Amino acid sequence: MVHPGLTNEQQLVSRAVQELTRRTRFPVAFGGLVEDHSVRVTSIVGARSRSIEGLVVREQRGLGGRALLERRPRLALDYRTARGITHDYDRAILGEGIATLFAVPVVAAGRTLAMVYCGSWSESAVDDAVARPALRIAEQLSAELRIREEVARRVALAEPVTQDPGLDAAAREEVRESFAELRSIAASVADAELRARLAHVEERLAAVARGAAAPEDVDVQLSPREVDVLACAALGSTNAEIAVDLALKETTVKSYLAAAMAKLDASTRHAAVAKARRAGLLP
Repeated sequence: MVHPGLTNEQQLVSRAVQELTRRTRFPVAFGGLVEDHSVRVTSIVGARSRSIEGLVVREQRGLGGRALLERRPRLALDYRTARGITHDYDRAILGEGIATLFAVPVVAAGRTLAMVYCGSWSESAVDDAVARPALRIAEQLSAELRIREEVARRVALAEPVTQDPGLDAAAREEVRESFAELRSIAASVADAELRARLAHVEERLAAVARGAAAPEDVDVQLSPREVDVLACAALGSTNAEIAVDLALKETTVKSYLAAAMAKLDASTRHAAVAKARRAGLLP
């Protein structure tokens, strides 16, 4: 089950838990974010009882607590008799009838951000073919949570700037770097709500960098990717560097840049950047 009123981050965990039951052989999956050295379970799929609901697993305690502390997956083929873990949560796990339990930490930059679990009601062998999908789902969740953290950090940095439009050259360059970084992040975000929030911040940054100057009335429509490439080019990045930042092929970057230059009637990338700024397309 998925509890109502989940935060955006908890919704990401919920989707990962649902994926676990679809892409692994385990019929039961659950998980939650790490808060105060504990995992608070907020999403459960496939359970036959309500014994796992509201479960809070503390660091070092139980199978998940060991995985949280060690930042690596832990497996109990027969949870009831498993050694090397405490059995603080037997009432919840055994109450669901789980025999085999696989705990996978979601780790980023040396921190455990969340924990996802797979369980079965009978002893089940867990080889690489079984574990790989669960590990991949944890990696994807880690990337999504890191993106959200970076968005929050960038928005927090941008907020004071957008409140003070009197920018010197250094501050304006910082705005442009933040704009390019947010464009790069947005390119990898699947969540429509998060993309909309990013777009709103980008518009504010562009307006702040423009100051009181009104954008020129230029009838130019650039695609989102063309704006992404120009934003990076505006910082002096090479095509190869832009390709890395945006996870594109270098030839694709060249194509986007050429298309943007053609639309802006610019013979060089620098001229394209200047015209895009005057048109209000870039900060």
